[in-house]
Amino acid sequence: MAGDATPPSSPPPPAPELPPGLLAEYLESARAQLGVLAGLAERLVVAGGDRDALDALRRETHKVHGSAGSYGFMEASRLAAGMEATVKDWAARPDDPDVERGSLARWFVKRLAELLGVEVPELSVAPPSLPVRSQPLPRVGPPPRPAPRPPTQAPQRSAYQRPAAPPARIVPPPPPPPLPEKPTERTSNGPPLVPPPAPAPPPKPAEPVVAPADAVLVPEVIYVEDDAALAELLEYGLRAQGYRFLAYRNGREALRELLALDVRGTRPLLLLDVDLPALDGYSILDALERARPGTYRVVFTTVHGTEEEQLRGLEAGALDYLVKPISLRVALEKIKRWVGGSR
Repeated sequence: MAGDATPPSSPPPPAPELPPGLLAEYLESARAQLGVLAGLAERLVVAGGDRDALDALRRETHKVHGSAGSYGFMEASRLAAGMEATVKDWAARPDDPDVERGSLARWFVKRLAELLGVEVPELSVAPPSLPVRSQPLPRVGPPPRPAPRPPTQAPQRSAYQRPAAPPARIVPPPPPPPLPEKPTERTSNGPPLVPPPAPAPPPKPAEPVVAPADAVLVPEVIYVEDDAALAELLEYGLRAQGYRFLAYRNGREALRELLALDVRGTRPLLLLDVDLPALDGYSILDALERARPGTYRVVFTTVHGTEEEQLRGLEAGALDYLVKPISLRVALEKIKRWVGGSR
């Protein structure tokens, strides 16, 4: 039976109609393929512009895209499709800086092995004999709280805390102008009497400075995507670029949260999947436009990239369209332009 041929730690066979022996052969070949991919990832860690490694990685991801889907591993196939599109852009611009290629390739190999239910073997492609340098991913979200300090020292300010407003400087008012001379009166036996000067008006208190809303607590990007593989690819890219983001897999839950979210004067970018179950992207946008018009900048994501489909989205009020499979490099570049600011 198929269950007897599958290790206890592996997921159940995704395509029960396949003979167990044929499925086992595919998984064994996939395990060897993962070794090749792991070796290519290490080469890209050393040199992100390695043209040969990029070409080989593109070919291998193309194979996974087709074969994994044929054997029923649809999530693995979609993950490979997104990686294939990303590597094509890398190969077209091998010297352009973007998200760290070796780190993403390593993550792809690890995640692909999890989806296929196999372990990554020893490297089948040896990397060059150069020191491997890996960089930690930038942290997303507020930094950890600082350690308590003695009461005699000023507390440190969190990196995402609004800086305190400087104390108001009260400038003394200018001296009053001299009073016009008035006719003097004399007493019968003394000097002339001069009226005393009028007292200066008290200085006005400084007006309180109203600090702007603490926008660093609001996500810059929100995406609603029910495809787990594509959602993870987007999460990796956004996290690597240091964006503050929220992710939802369910349309109804996303709409409920988006209607209640305090955006504090900002306009977050909303990447909205068109083909969501139960509540599609068009229905979510329509509800947001009626309840909170102009609160979010909406970009639709879908596999349906026809002219009619894109025009429908733009006419519904979307800012743009992002067609799947998504190239991570192109998506991140577009997100940078949509969100604004240099990254």
